[in-house]
Amino acid sequence: MVVVISTRIDKFGQVLRVVGHRFWSSSLVHSVSETKDEVETIARIINDHPFPVQPLQPMLKRHVTSSILSTKFVENVIGRLFAAHANGLKAYEFFEFCLHHPEYSPTSDAFEKTLHILARMRYFDKGWELMKKIQQLQPSLLTLKSLSIMLSRIAKYQSYEDTLEAFEKMEQHLFPGKKFGTEEFNILLRAFCSQRQMKEARSVFNKLHSRFPPDTKTMNILLLGFKESGDITAVELFYHEMVKRGFKLNSVTYCIRIDAYCKKGRLGDALKLLEEMDRVNCLPTVETITTLIHGAGIARNISKAKELFNELFKRNLQPDTGAFNALLSSLIKSRDVKSAAVLMDEMVEKNIEFDNLTYHTMFWGLIRSNDVGGVIDLYERMVDKSFLPKARTVVMLMKFFCENQRVDLGLSLWNYLMNKGHCPHCHSLEILVTGLCSRGRVEEAFECSEQMLKKGRHMSELVFQMLKRSLLQLGEEEKLQKLYQTTKRLEMILPPNGQTLGTA
Repeated sequence: MVVVISTRIDKFGQVLRVVGHRFWSSSLVHSVSETKDEVETIARIINDHPFPVQPLQPMLKRHVTSSILSTKFVENVIGRLFAAHANGLKAYEFFEFCLHHPEYSPTSDAFEKTLHILARMRYFDKGWELMKKIQQLQPSLLTLKSLSIMLSRIAKYQSYEDTLEAFEKMEQHLFPGKKFGTEEFNILLRAFCSQRQMKEARSVFNKLHSRFPPDTKTMNILLLGFKESGDITAVELFYHEMVKRGFKLNSVTYCIRIDAYCKKGRLGDALKLLEEMDRVNCLPTVETITTLIHGAGIARNISKAKELFNELFKRNLQPDTGAFNALLSSLIKSRDVKSAAVLMDEMVEKNIEFDNLTYHTMFWGLIRSNDVGGVIDLYERMVDKSFLPKARTVVMLMKFFCENQRVDLGLSLWNYLMNKGHCPHCHSLEILVTGLCSRGRVEEAFECSEQMLKKGRHMSELVFQMLKRSLLQLGEEEKLQKLYQTTKRLEMILPPNGQTLGTA
């Protein structure tokens, strides 16, 4: 439809306006559709490329032409590789290829996602290499987020000393013109707190707080760390320390304490904090009420969960996907799957997007009810929407399908993810290979394992030994040798995953 700006526009002008609007609208839709297809195609080609048997650069030169190379295109391809858990070196090679293209100017989004993929797979040397390149090419892209990406993964996989050394290295060599302050200090603390390393976080705080004056955000990060550690006594002790030090409490402070009580099933204490927020005029947010709805679910108090959900409207707060998920989870915990299904329909009516937690929660409720038909129906709806579930949801579905004599659906899920350029978690492969081999479908089990290896991902010792037994029984020594050789090549370049394959 066309909005008429002036009633004096003549008929001919209106016709031109309508035709022009339709032409540009259809052109735009066509352009967006084309771009989306190109992104999916390139991401799939990169993910499916036999690695490390063949180099990636020649393939990129053939397929990534100047006509499609743009900042948004690169961001979308790397975003797709990130979501698909692609091998980090492939993503890095793609980003490097784009960096060397004269018409491409890197963005923080593309850089940070590439760095995240590398750090997630423990390619720290490559991560440092990438940061150094960006410092030389476009230092403005080195931000607090890139600092956080590296420090959080180093804190997860390496030692306390390594993390402090990385912080100093960034300050002295990668951000030489920038004076580190409280914001950078907060990121260092968050790196330890997110891993529940509270002894280390407290040590860093005591060591550096005189150099980096803490603010309310600093204290909230530490408070959150104690909450994530599950120590409610430590949460309250540190909260009182915050008050004693004179820090101004905010809605985040209250939300952390409320969540700590909710996770322990102490809904009454959490609700008292909500009343306290109202008394001190600290306005609750959607996140605050959402946390309480979750707490009501944990306490199996479904009437309170519904009351809190309705309170969002009374407070003029608009419920988002998170709030709906909290109520959905509460209904599922109370085994009211029927009401949960009605709530999902309401989300559709109100154009509230489903996220992975929405699907995961509903799948969990249907599985716990042993509703095979319901699981299959929701799975088909999810696939129809081209939604890509996260690893834990994939593992849960794969296990359910294989345990309920529907290994065909397990294989269907595997193929769906592969066709989308997504590389499933190795535990999904273990479940699927077990299901296929136990039914004599060894060829399909071999093909799935080979797909995983070709994408540059580890195969577990369990899968290898299972295939070894099955292939030897069938006299398929050649296929076994092929798997073994590909795996050994991968072990030479991939970070260790804690498993070493035996001899073929």
